[in-house]
Amino acid sequence: MASKAQIIVTIGPSSEDPSVLAAMLSCQMDAVRFNFAWSDFGERERQLLIIRELEKRVGKKIPVIQDLPGPRRESVTGHSYDPAEADSLSLQDKESIAFGAKHAIDWIALSFVGSAEEIEAARREVKERSGRQKIMAKIERQAALGNLDAIIAAADGIMVARGDLGSEVPAEKIPFIQAEIIKKSKAARKPVVVATEMLLSMTKSVRPTRAEVTDIANAILQGADALMLSEETSIGEHPVQAVSAMEKIVAEAERHMAGQSVFNPL
Repeated sequence: MASKAQIIVTIGPSSEDPSVLAAMLSCQMDAVRFNFAWSDFGERERQLLIIRELEKRVGKKIPVIQDLPGPRRESVTGHSYDPAEADSLSLQDKESIAFGAKHAIDWIALSFVGSAEEIEAARREVKERSGRQKIMAKIERQAALGNLDAIIAAADGIMVARGDLGSEVPAEKIPFIQAEIIKKSKAARKPVVVATEMLLSMTKSVRPTRAEVTDIANAILQGADALMLSEETSIGEHPVQAVSAMEKIVAEAERHMAGQSVFNPL
C-alpha cells in the first residue's frame, strides 16, 4: 500500500530522463522540485515540459515546486548567504515568480523567510504576475523561529529546511525545532515538509544508512506531511532506488502510527 505522506523529488541531470521519471513515479514520486538558484530558465522550461508530458501519459497531476534562491548566491564552490538582503525579493526571485506564473507552477518555496510580511510580499508579486502559486515558507533562519506562529498563519505550507537552519542554530537543537515546527503546522492544518540530507548517502550508495532510516521514520512519526529528496535525485547515482527506499521507510513508519495522524497533501 502506498504511503500517505508525500515524497518530493528534486529534478536534475540524474532524474530528468523520461524513463527515470516514470520509474520514480511508480515508486511514489508525488511532487517535483526545481531549484531556481541557477537562473537558466531555458533549462527549467525544458525539464518542466518533460513533467507535463509525463502527466499526460499517466493521467495524473504532479505538483511542481519552484525553490527560489532568496539571498543565497550559488557558485561552483557552494553557496553564500547575505543577511542584508534577506528581507526582500531579489530580481532573480521576481523573474522566477514570473516564470512560474507563466507556466502554471503550483508552489513557491520561499527561502530564508524571517517574517509574515515577506510571505505577503511574495504573494503580491504572484498576484501581479497573474500566477496561482501557493507560498511555502522555508524555515532556515533564527529570525523565523521567533516569528514562527505568524509565518505559519501567513503561509500556505511550511518547509523545515534543515541545511541552512543548521548553520544558524546548534545542530543538537535541530530535532526538537523540527518537532515544534511540525506540531504547529499540523495544528494550523498547513502541509509541512521536512528536507535536507534525508538519504544523502544514496547519492553514492544503493542503500540508506540506519541513521537515515531512523531520521525518515522519526519525521513521519512527528507528523510530517511530505519529505523531500535533493541531491539524492538531482545529481545522485541512484535516484530511483532513493525514492523506493524512502517510500518503504515512510510506509513502515505509517503502519506503526495506525491512523493516528491526519495528512495535509500539497
